[in-house]
Amino acid sequence: MEALVVRLRAAAESARLRMLALCADGELTVTEITDILSMTQPAVSRHLKILAEAGLLIRFREGAWVFYRLADEGDAGALARWLVAACDSEGDARRRDIARLQEIRARRAEEADAYFQANAEQWDVIRSLHVDDALVEARLRAMAAAAPVQDYLDLGVGAGRILALLAPQAERAVGLDISPAMLKVARDRIAAAGLAHCSLRQGDLYAAPFEDGRFDLITAHLVLHFLDNPARAIGQIARLLKPGAMALIADFAPHGLDWLRDEHAHRRLGFSNDEVGRWVAEAGLTLAETVRLPGDPLTVCIWRISKPERDDP
Repeated sequence: MEALVVRLRAAAESARLRMLALCADGELTVTEITDILSMTQPAVSRHLKILAEAGLLIRFREGAWVFYRLADEGDAGALARWLVAACDSEGDARRRDIARLQEIRARRAEEADAYFQANAEQWDVIRSLHVDDALVEARLRAMAAAAPVQDYLDLGVGAGRILALLAPQAERAVGLDISPAMLKVARDRIAAAGLAHCSLRQGDLYAAPFEDGRFDLITAHLVLHFLDNPARAIGQIARLLKPGAMALIADFAPHGLDWLRDEHAHRRLGFSNDEVGRWVAEAGLTLAETVRLPGDPLTVCIWRISKPERDDP
């Protein structure tokens, strides 16, 4: 009862309700919220602090930036969603806020396009060497649909393509990446797709900032070959998966394109089924299935990994 009173008091101000409604549409920085609401930054920061302390908003840091999004779990998340639903979506203030939010998203989309253009050549070179992306994505989507998903994590989210593909199958979804530039691109993709139940985090996948056993589904798409220690990444997957849950790892089979090391920062030239199987077993997981999608000269493999159910007491 006391917690409910605290949350209701925190939301009992028109500016804070507007902030809740804005953050329900996606993750926003303090500066962006300030621009939308035409308030001073100290005032916005004070309101956001109250909402976050009440549990109605989630606050997280990404480099020098701080982002806010609507709480999506527990009693606080349920109340936050109810408050947003109860707001007048046709009121003048709400219409102005939505228009300003769309302006900000359009500006971010232009910046993302510029970033893509600056890096498109590198990505297009890699894509030309393996099977069509659409075939890989179709297989990932089919494999991910095998079981219901509450919480989904995409490790090494990059530009957000796989997260946007599979997030509609989950109740909640999050992407993790070490690169702020790539997270910015991914955030724009997620916002454009209207996937408000998605969030993005900056962090090291060797020490993913999530609690043990949280996720029903984890993906890592063309990530392992950039890593110094892929086995350690699989160990993180084992920690993060719920018992009985599944991970899908897509990467290259062994190949001899050594120039990819120098020109595209590939640390590993693909992985054999035995190698992945050994890492999976060492992490206490099971390699349930391997799918090979041959390309010329690169073959993409998808390894479906499962975490055993807990032993009966």
